[in-house]
Amino acid sequence: MRITFFGAAQTVTGSQHLLEINGSRLLLDCGLFQGRRAESYERNWRLPFPAHQVEAMILSHAHIDHSGNIPNLVKNGFSGRIYATPATAHLTKIMLLDSAHIQEDDAEYLNRKRRKKGEPPIEPIYSSLDAARVAPHFSEIPYDEPFEPVPGVTARLIDAGHILGSAAICLDIEEKRQRFRLWFSGDIGRPDLPIIRDPVLPEHADYLVMECTYGDKYHADPQQAYDELRQTVHRTINRGGKVIIPAFAVGRTQEIVYSLHRMINQGELPPLPVYVDSPLAVDVSEIFRQHPECFDEETRQLILNDRQHDLFGFRRLTYIRSVEESKALNERREPMVIISASGMAEAGRILHHLKNNIEDPRNTILIVSWQAPNTLGRRLAEQETKVRIFGEEYTRQAEVVTIGGYSAHAGQPHLLQYAQATASHAKRIFLVHGEPRGALPLIQKLKEIGIHRVEYPTLQQTYSL
Repeated sequence: MRITFFGAAQTVTGSQHLLEINGSRLLLDCGLFQGRRAESYERNWRLPFPAHQVEAMILSHAHIDHSGNIPNLVKNGFSGRIYATPATAHLTKIMLLDSAHIQEDDAEYLNRKRRKKGEPPIEPIYSSLDAARVAPHFSEIPYDEPFEPVPGVTARLIDAGHILGSAAICLDIEEKRQRFRLWFSGDIGRPDLPIIRDPVLPEHADYLVMECTYGDKYHADPQQAYDELRQTVHRTINRGGKVIIPAFAVGRTQEIVYSLHRMINQGELPPLPVYVDSPLAVDVSEIFRQHPECFDEETRQLILNDRQHDLFGFRRLTYIRSVEESKALNERREPMVIISASGMAEAGRILHHLKNNIEDPRNTILIVSWQAPNTLGRRLAEQETKVRIFGEEYTRQAEVVTIGGYSAHAGQPHLLQYAQATASHAKRIFLVHGEPRGALPLIQKLKEIGIHRVEYPTLQQTYSL
């Protein structure tokens, strides 16, 4: 067997890992690279392997850095099945359509500039039609149910506790009369986060491919993050400002809404207006409601005790779909909370809200998730005072607050615990989905607890197992 790391190698985005087993090719994830626009476009446009030679794909979860290049895979000749949990399949279908709209809008915006310079136009990485063609390829597999993606491989999807429907991928492989297990963590969630279940630790594995996004971090506990959110909102509304939150449509938006609902319901915040300005987040929240099998016990009991209880809706909350309603928010001057995509502030309606609010010192820009290098979100998180939005420079006067405790990624202690669960069997651990600043401290810590066979693959590096 061979494994080649075609993405999320010494970086976080673009998750793509290709396995060659018994002459078959099995792809784990097919995500978009995110970061510098020109560099990302080139990487995403050209798949680094022949798509038509891939027999099957298993998708760990719906986030775009794991799923976002599937339309390009299908467009380039992939004709196999895509295995995912039901929640992941449902989320991915709508997220890919949203991603396609962004690709098309980006191409249109860039082509206007290119025409003025006399440069040839560029095409979107994929179109809305390409995204729609992905849906028939999905096979929905419940957690823990065995299936055979390619000959000689029995696979199971194990709850990863990262977002709704997220899964680790357990592969029991028989090749050349040998049997072994490869376990791909996907993105590992954090214990005790609201709404979804905690991640399941791996069973014995001969090879572990594990994410390391926050291999250098000790996250604040969820209660501290909750308190920081309440304090930030209080501080902002007391000076008459707005709280602007770039948030992923899947997971982070629902967690923030859940927390604000609780705060207002319990009188910890005054009943201020809260807006979720993202058509995608509206659709995603409806899919959350359709998948209670992914909820943790506390959330399930909350629903059982009150059938009318809506986790993602309350009296002061408004979901916004129309462009007109979105624009109207920028005409309003009273304190409010606006949650909008994209989570890295690279596209979507959040850019309009930032443009209209970034130069007002009464306002707060609240960062609640990891930000890729060279994105607007990363520049804001690093407290830059001059930023470009829609090609124009703005002087940031709004306060910027980062709350790390809402991260859906495991921190160093839980990553160590995850790796230790396989330590007695693992011949090798591969760290992916992490920049060096996260991976290198984790490698050192793993060595300190006796785990020495750790690899940190480079892009397109191949290993024979």
